[in-house]
Amino acid sequence: GARGAAAGPARAEEMNRLMQMLMGDKLKVVSKAEALPGRPGAVFVKDKHFVLHSGVKPPFPAGLERVVFGTGCFWGTEKGFWRLPGVHATSVGYAAGHTPNPTYEEVCSGRTGHNEVVQVVYDPQKVAFSDLLRQFWESHNPTQGMGQGNDTGTQYRSGVYCTTTEQRALAEASKGAYQGALQAAGFPAITTEIPEACPEFFYAEDYHQQYLAKPGNRQYCSAQPTGASLPPFASWAPAGMEQHAPKLPDAYWAEHGPRPGCTIGFPNEQVAWD
Repeated sequence: GARGAAAGPARAEEMNRLMQMLMGDKLKVVSKAEALPGRPGAVFVKDKHFVLHSGVKPPFPAGLERVVFGTGCFWGTEKGFWRLPGVHATSVGYAAGHTPNPTYEEVCSGRTGHNEVVQVVYDPQKVAFSDLLRQFWESHNPTQGMGQGNDTGTQYRSGVYCTTTEQRALAEASKGAYQGALQAAGFPAITTEIPEACPEFFYAEDYHQQYLAKPGNRQYCSAQPTGASLPPFASWAPAGMEQHAPKLPDAYWAEHGPRPGCTIGFPNEQVAWD
């Protein structure tokens, strides 16, 4: 029972350490001095979401908020977020590194310091930031360090890049709560980065945008949901943040929430939920 359940995560931590030894520098974020120089011009991206048909570039309509998440390979991460009711637009891109306007190949080389990330623009009247955090934590294994599932490298690290102080307070509080849930399930410490400010977001090439919804795509997702649930909001919400209580009920998560293989098995359309 419990000992068997803990064996998997313990073995995973051992594998992490082994990978760290074998890969060496590939698992350390490159220094600014050693990062690739990049370029002044941004890549071309259509200003229309392939699934939601919304604009994906600023300025966004008034009243919307923005946050950036990293959970490993960005294709599946993006699909998980665009399906959430109340999300206005999503885009895949690169952030938290040094190289301006990097290419996909440069990011994959590990020499930009960037993470593969998803920018989420959402309507806080329709979906709470705590709902987004639940999707984030439950859709990957945030204890895997510089990698996720089959993907290894600094571009696959777990991260929450907040644009407001309230988002950051909620992200930190939810991290503490999820750590407790993971520990109870035998997992090691969370390795998710939550920096003080949101780093610049660089859009990825157009063919990566909403990739899993496009014809001829490779249905690939390496995310490793742990099966642990984020504890109820009331148990971890910072004082004075009650207005950020979830808007999506448990019934929503039971039907549409992340599970192993989650992004592959679900339809592309955004979930309609009243």
